[in-house]
Amino acid sequence: MKSFDDMSFFPLQEELVNILIKKTQNQNPLFFRVLIAYHFARLASMMRADIDTLDRGLIPINVYAIALSPSGSAKGFSTNIIEDHVINQFKETFTGSTFPAIAMQSIDKLAVKRQTAIVSYDEQLEKLEKEFENLGPLVFSFDSGTSPAVKQMRHKLLMAGAGSINLEIDEIGSNLVSNTEVLNTFLELYDVGKIKQKLVKSTKDNTRTQEIDGRTPTNMLLFGTPSKLLNGTNTETEFFSMLETGYARRCLFGYTRQTKKSHDLSPDQVFDMLTDQNSDITLAKLSNKLANLADPVNFRTKIKVDKNITLQNIEYKIFCEKRAEEFRDFEEIQKAEMSHRYYKALKLAGAYAFIDNSFDIKEHHLEAAIKLVEESGDSFNQILSRPKVHERVAKYLASTKIEVTQVDLMEDLPFYRGSVSQRKDIMSQAIAWGYKNNIIIKTSYSDSIEFFRGEALEDTQMNSLICSYSQDITTGYVADKAPWEDLHKLVKMNGYHYTAHHFVEGYRSSDKMLPGFNLVILDVDSGVSLSTAQMLLKDYKALFATTKRSTPTHNRFRIILPLSHVIKLNSVNYSKFMLNVFEWLPFEVDVQTKDCARKWESFDGEHFYQDGELLDAVLFIPETKKQAEQQQKIVDLASLNNLERWFLLNISVGNRSNTLFRYACVLVDSGYDFNAAKNAIRIFNQKMKDPLSEEEHQSTIDVSVMEKILKRNMNA
Repeated sequence: MKSFDDMSFFPLQEELVNILIKKTQNQNPLFFRVLIAYHFARLASMMRADIDTLDRGLIPINVYAIALSPSGSAKGFSTNIIEDHVINQFKETFTGSTFPAIAMQSIDKLAVKRQTAIVSYDEQLEKLEKEFENLGPLVFSFDSGTSPAVKQMRHKLLMAGAGSINLEIDEIGSNLVSNTEVLNTFLELYDVGKIKQKLVKSTKDNTRTQEIDGRTPTNMLLFGTPSKLLNGTNTETEFFSMLETGYARRCLFGYTRQTKKSHDLSPDQVFDMLTDQNSDITLAKLSNKLANLADPVNFRTKIKVDKNITLQNIEYKIFCEKRAEEFRDFEEIQKAEMSHRYYKALKLAGAYAFIDNSFDIKEHHLEAAIKLVEESGDSFNQILSRPKVHERVAKYLASTKIEVTQVDLMEDLPFYRGSVSQRKDIMSQAIAWGYKNNIIIKTSYSDSIEFFRGEALEDTQMNSLICSYSQDITTGYVADKAPWEDLHKLVKMNGYHYTAHHFVEGYRSSDKMLPGFNLVILDVDSGVSLSTAQMLLKDYKALFATTKRSTPTHNRFRIILPLSHVIKLNSVNYSKFMLNVFEWLPFEVDVQTKDCARKWESFDGEHFYQDGELLDAVLFIPETKKQAEQQQKIVDLASLNNLERWFLLNISVGNRSNTLFRYACVLVDSGYDFNAAKNAIRIFNQKMKDPLSEEEHQSTIDVSVMEKILKRNMNA
């Protein structure tokens, strides 16, 4: 099948789109294309143009469209231009002369058909004319209604044998729920313009009329602001229910989240675009062209589809159905929209042909229709991928920069509603979504009031590790961002001091600290050897550097761990953050490193880089759910020592043997003999959820422990 990129939009449509872009300064054409498609189809259906297919018989030309664009995108202005300067002459001609003339002929034929030996032609004609008049005037389009009113209008059009039912709802977000009834009626009318009648009791005030068999094409345009429709309330729920029940497969979609306007234009340039005479001349010519289509000679035009065009549409149908099969079972709405694109394209191609005053659909008509339908499909997928309620809550909290309460959320967010439990569920979902999208939501309490604060986390860039250094203890600290591979230079340049923060005017103190750090620096002076620390932290990216007082028998060193994200905390919460890190570690470190203004003296000792994953900073941020969960795990394992807890918290599925071996290595490094290590390993093994058997111990762990002890003793 021909590439969509090689297809072209309908030229007359694009000419009008360009004019609307000029007059509105809205650079996004999709809204306008969908808007124009609706109006072109409306003209064709008012004249009862049909597509004469080889495989499906006569198909009415009609379009259902949903066009959503943000406030300020000139939706109303562009619609007024089309109504007042494009289709105005067609409307005047059709309503003033064409429709009345055709209606008169149709009623006359109906009178002839219904005359009997008892009721003459003249009596029937008088009766029908009165009935036609009582049904009210022709409504070219309407913005609200009821199902009975639509059926009444439909009956008038059936009597007239002309015209279409055209629903245009502005600001659909505000008016959707109140129009549910009429929208359900339009759902049934889409395909061929037929609807089942409701049986009502005939009374003096409500006389049941004789039903007329026939088709009445319908067109629908729903437009408005996305934020008012996709707002997380019942309106949004009703809208998606509407899509699921059939509107997804029936509608063209034009959806833009942001208005694209050029702000580089001067007032004079904008004025020239608004008053461009060439645009006005083009609109006038187009209006005249469309007015000619209201000539009765064009009534009931049958636009033929030859075999070649039929085969092209079938090819597109197969292509759509193949893509539809790729969706999962629960993605029924996507399947429905995709598998019916060919049908929407065929109807739209018929509208293009009518506007061109062509008696058959040409290849360029079908290709133009397919191109717009595909663009519509992309727009539909954007609607489906709209931010969920919990996502919007998370983003709101990340953008507020201040603590907010439940009351603040309900006042600022129209979609944050419901019972206490419902709002709790939304917040839990927001927190969970934030985990995956680098937004941390913190909760705190003051006077029994719950406060929320969000922070959008920035991923750590390994070439921008936050640090500062100075030859002075307190002043002159140079703010820098060092690459990981050069970080050892920082810790080894004699005569300097370094920190993991930046400070105002380079003055090192907690009250001068600038928020933002992505390194954790630890001091280890006792309790664990360098090799053991490396083994324990082997899964993490780290830099180990010996300090001035380090000896072969008494290792003293620093560990620098890059964090997964840049974290912004005040001095108090930084201390809490570091205390959480200390509690997580399997060995003791200098607790003074919890001070955000802590500095370290550089020393040209040994250094060792270690590859692995970045330390997950979110685990340690105070007042977050993830940190609370981590803390609860530690509490649950309070009966264990630090080393046992560390290994149980970090054990992975199917990695029992390796975990026990690493545990054994730490014990051997700590000076355990074989029997002591053997007993400690067995005790630890029994604390695991799925312990190894004694046979597995003897054949694997014990042998490895003995080998490591022998090697240790030989080196000693």
